[in-house]
Amino acid sequence: MQIYVVQSGDTITGIARMYNVSPRKIVTDNGILNPNVLVVGQALLIQFPDVVHTVRPGETLTQIAAKYNTSVLTLYQNNFYLTTAPSLVAGEQITISYQGEKQGEVSVNGYAYPYIDRNVLLRTLPFLTMLTIFGYGFTDDGNLIEIDDQPLIEMARQFQVAPIMLLSSVTESGSFSTELASLLFNNIAVQNRVIDNVITKMHEKGYLGLDVDFEYVQATDADAFIAFLENITSRLNAEGFTVNVDLAPKVSATQTGLLYEAHDYARIGAVANTVLLMTYEYGYTFGPPMAVAPVNQVKRVVEYAVTVIPTQKIFMGIPNYGYIWRLPYERGTTVAASLGNQFAVQLAARQHTEIFFDETAQSPYFYFMDRTGHANVVWFEDVRSIQAKWQVIAGHSLLGAGYWNIMRPFAQNWNFINAMFNIRKII
Repeated sequence: MQIYVVQSGDTITGIARMYNVSPRKIVTDNGILNPNVLVVGQALLIQFPDVVHTVRPGETLTQIAAKYNTSVLTLYQNNFYLTTAPSLVAGEQITISYQGEKQGEVSVNGYAYPYIDRNVLLRTLPFLTMLTIFGYGFTDDGNLIEIDDQPLIEMARQFQVAPIMLLSSVTESGSFSTELASLLFNNIAVQNRVIDNVITKMHEKGYLGLDVDFEYVQATDADAFIAFLENITSRLNAEGFTVNVDLAPKVSATQTGLLYEAHDYARIGAVANTVLLMTYEYGYTFGPPMAVAPVNQVKRVVEYAVTVIPTQKIFMGIPNYGYIWRLPYERGTTVAASLGNQFAVQLAARQHTEIFFDETAQSPYFYFMDRTGHANVVWFEDVRSIQAKWQVIAGHSLLGAGYWNIMRPFAQNWNFINAMFNIRKII
């Protein structure tokens, strides 16, 4: 595997010839919409097939997998498009294996809403260990607020992906309720009713674990929050379920602020089976333009976390999106719009602009003028920024990554993970 950055005058055909690979494979592996238009500064993932099979008339993936003593799942991972292909075509080439050795085994958790585009989900599931479905809320009397999760649970299991239920204090308006969370933590009757309902729902739906996502917890509820986590983890573990807790991105135990104070890394890390470090949203909707997950900031969080939480309990968060800011940025006025990483490159192509790369943040960005004559800046993720983040994960021997979220396509990301690591499957 290699990363190539597009130069002026490059074409897909020329790059393919340079590396002696198929032009179609470069297009597919990078999710390129128009192969005739490349962007200066655009990063491309180049993969080098080792064993390739040419499909014969009437052959199936099951037959091909058996011939090479591999699995259909591996064929899906090595050929990104196959999960959504209507059928095999005689004469097409299937990659059985790639050159190079992988660096070990990792877990990959992807977060999704029930309304995710099914084709996007199908192309992502082969690369996941777990699919966390967002999410269940609860009422002040302890009842759960239902979601339409069964189709995603069934699809996950078809790809040996563990379905994970998510519990949070998010209201119907989409915001976290500090008051509702406080009620849950401090009213033991409501708390046990919620836990009873969670256990019943997990057995009923076929979930294998629970993700606990409580943000903006009052500092005065810190001890009650820990007691709740001890209660729910103990009860779910006894039923055979795991518990993951999402943590705000702290760099010290004494970090102040509503996001951070109740998220005691050491105490929560001792209770939970796993944790997710939410190492993203540095660049965010109402903030100034910057990378969503600058690797220099991400490293600070991880370097603190590993001092108080066992490394094999830690998922590091990775964003699957970017933002557009209109310039000049005005605090309190400017509102950034989110966009997918593949769409960001398409936007740069349409605007005939160049993509730059910030070496400190290890993130790509570009500028463009919109139809109204306003300047805009876009920060997003590409295979270079993803590589930098996975180097942090591997360098600290973390359990893996949690992607917020998988609602948008990001072909080169999933192909990069498959090129570098074996993806852990637990079912």
